[in-house]
Amino acid sequence: MPRAAALALLLATATACANDVPEADWSRGLLPEHITTQGDVVQGLWNPAWIAALATGVVVIVLIVWAAIFHRKRKTTKAELPPQVRYNLPIEMLYTLIPLVMVSVFFFFTARDSAVLTRVDGDARVKVKVEAFQWSWRFTTTVDGKTLQPVAGMPVSDYHQGPQLVLPVNSKVEFDLSTDDVIHSFWVPAFLFKRDVIPGIREDNPGRKFEITTLNKPEVYAGRCAELCGVDHSRMLFSVKLVPQQEFDQYIATNQAGSAQ
Repeated sequence: MPRAAALALLLATATACANDVPEADWSRGLLPEHITTQGDVVQGLWNPAWIAALATGVVVIVLIVWAAIFHRKRKTTKAELPPQVRYNLPIEMLYTLIPLVMVSVFFFFTARDSAVLTRVDGDARVKVKVEAFQWSWRFTTTVDGKTLQPVAGMPVSDYHQGPQLVLPVNSKVEFDLSTDDVIHSFWVPAFLFKRDVIPGIREDNPGRKFEITTLNKPEVYAGRCAELCGVDHSRMLFSVKLVPQQEFDQYIATNQAGSAQ
């Protein structure tokens, strides 16, 4: 009975968490469809990386199978030590140089793209202060210096019921992440990007901020905490709604701080 109850709880939890999983396909390397220009950078880094890793795995498996088939001990042969290559300088150089080149190539492209993904110009028209807490989110949006009413939530089982962050399409958005309790992680799968929200980081620390430029893909997208932060971590859900500029302007007019609701 205890095992059955535990299994039922696990299945229920998995089901509750599965309703915000975006659709993915092989053409994108199993990544979800992205909604930011930075997603293009991530996709461009991801596809060659997993193809190279897959090709390396195939080569290794072929070599293992080849060695197992053609270099196994036979009954008709004497128990002699096979030819050794440990003092073969060209082969040893090959063993060393190939992994070194592969790692160097991965490092170069990763460092190049990381610089793009973490760059904050500071000139975004829309800025969002994200406050994470056990176990939900508070979003305070500033547009052209005008602060909108904060949007705060509570633990929910469906991301549609959580706090909703409204953003315009085709716009640069700056995020500033903070928390006062434990480590959380701000994750919108459709951004192809997530960042930990760590308590105690000062406001002037660049590690708190990142920027995105949204694409013209109006829709409601799921968001969640990606860092185990407590008992209701799985219910720390929210949504991001991309809307056309006209609709966003209407949202601003009705949600400015101090305006009548």
